[in-house]
Amino acid sequence: MLIGVDLPSHDHKLPLDYSLEELQRLAETAGAIVVHKYSQQVRSVTPATLIGRGKVDEIYAGVQEHHANLVIVDEDLTPAQQRNLENAFKVRVVDRSQLILDIFAKRARSNEGKLQVELAQLEYLMPRLTRQWTHLSRLGGGIGTRGPGETQLEVDRRRIRERIGHLKKRLTTVERTRSLQRHERGEVPFATVALVGYTNAGKSTLMNLLTRAGVFVEDKLFATLDPTTRALRLPNGDKVMIVDTVGFINKIPHSLIEAFKSTLEEVSRADLLLHMVDLANPLYEEQIQIIEKVLGEIGAGEIPTILVPNKVDLAGSMPLARLKTNGVAQVCPISALTGTGVDELLAGVGQILDQSKERLDVEFTPGQSWLVALLRERGRIVEERYDGESIKVSALVTPKLAGQIRKSLRQAHAANGRGL
Repeated sequence: MLIGVDLPSHDHKLPLDYSLEELQRLAETAGAIVVHKYSQQVRSVTPATLIGRGKVDEIYAGVQEHHANLVIVDEDLTPAQQRNLENAFKVRVVDRSQLILDIFAKRARSNEGKLQVELAQLEYLMPRLTRQWTHLSRLGGGIGTRGPGETQLEVDRRRIRERIGHLKKRLTTVERTRSLQRHERGEVPFATVALVGYTNAGKSTLMNLLTRAGVFVEDKLFATLDPTTRALRLPNGDKVMIVDTVGFINKIPHSLIEAFKSTLEEVSRADLLLHMVDLANPLYEEQIQIIEKVLGEIGAGEIPTILVPNKVDLAGSMPLARLKTNGVAQVCPISALTGTGVDELLAGVGQILDQSKERLDVEFTPGQSWLVALLRERGRIVEERYDGESIKVSALVTPKLAGQIRKSLRQAHAANGRGL
């Protein structure tokens, strides 16, 4: 049974019907069979149960009628609300965050992803431990009765705290490794382009089309969680690193954002974002607002962005006029499935990345031809002239590569006893 609630505090909200439909897709992704859906507009929240008493009784009757064994609420519940609803419905109750965490636990493949999901699950579980164990809770007074003195609930809490501490230490090690990998990629001065968007917008399909990365693709929410990085050669000859990241969703649990911080840093450190939009979804405008909000929360709101309306093959006449393009560098409609518009998208990526490059005019000796080769591989040579014993080169390069070339030339001149 699904319960959708329209709270007065919602901002940038999706319509209640669509939110319930999305909840149904999440439930089916987790392996549930949905037998009925309920919704209620709440003017004032009932602290004990979130929804009103009459709706609680109505849903209890529905649980009995449909023989449901699980109720999923499309909001975050407090531990007390969850416990009260379980007592009222006589079946297990989970909220939206718990459902998403369950899906993440099923989908995580890498060691880091599994650690991140387990950490988020334990931090969610911690305040929800109930006093289910009482075999040590009542100890008599007097000599010989001052025993362990610790209830099973306290033991469980202590073990969870210890496990959380252990996971955080392991994640710190993993994050250090990822940071070193990012630093190594930073030493190779290729721009990084990150694919972002609502879950199921087609990011992995585009990734496979561009790089043949073999990323798992399925028409389900959160089909892929672990980030994938591949090299890509643009039409102008430049090489970039393209990163496929986890999809976002409305009301994403904050514990997941915190746990997946190292993964999301792949987005916040990118040079360019490709914000993919599912044009076939009638509420794509609301989804754009949700993604922009999440990008702001993770510190990626100021990164240059290309809006990429996807699935033009399904959308029919493209309603691009409705797209809000404030703060967006370009809009490039595509179909990641058929390849329509992808060449124009890659050309647009090259144009935007060129804006951050600088023109480097340098002169090399024949013994420094390896630097010319470096410019050919990692930059774009505009002009190359041989003048007697020197090679004069003009190239478009990233500021990082320009710094590396100048440093190499200074070291060479210093070794020869000359200054620049």
